Amino acid sequence: MRDNQPLTAMLIPFYLGDQPDSQGRMISQIWAWDFEALECVHDYIQWLFPLAEKSAFNPEAPVANAEVTETFRSDPRLRQNLQRSLTVMLQVYGLKRDEDEAGQIIIDQSDNYPNRKREWVCLFDHNYLRITRILKCLVMFELKDEAKAFYRCLQKIYREDSDQIGGETFQYWTTAACD
Repeated sequence: MRDNQPLTAMLIPFYLGDQPDSQGRMISQIWAWDFEALECVHDYIQWLFPLAEKSAFNPEAPVANAEVTETFRSDPRLRQNLQRSLTVMLQVYGLKRDEDEAGQIIIDQSDNYPNRKREWVCLFDHNYLRITRILKCLVMFELKDEAKAFYRCLQKIYREDSDQIGGETFQYWTTAACD
């Protein structure tokens, strides 16, 4: 089994745009990918939304240890970049981030949702795992308002398409958003 410590050490410089990931990609390059690349490439999501546990799918993924987690929680630039990563992925799903008059974060379907929905709202889609990862990461790095807003949007989507999403998937989302 690969030692993920060197990858963990790469995480903060990657997220600050100072160093590439293990595949030589800068975060700004990933943010600029089109929908097809974001859908078809499978080894970037662990870099954009790192977790404290090893990835079952990508041995080249960093693991966010306590030091990384605390740095993300306290560094405004890292938090801003994580919000940008969220915005990129929301666009993939046909969703958008906004704020109401009181400054509360709202995530809802964009005008492009009907087109994007066809790409991911279907039985056993790999994006369901990505969404669970995103929610867990947001909660872990204390972007809980974003996680809750995303979850509320997912609740609405689930009510509309529970037959395509399934109760087990929705339970994973619920658990991830409520940790």
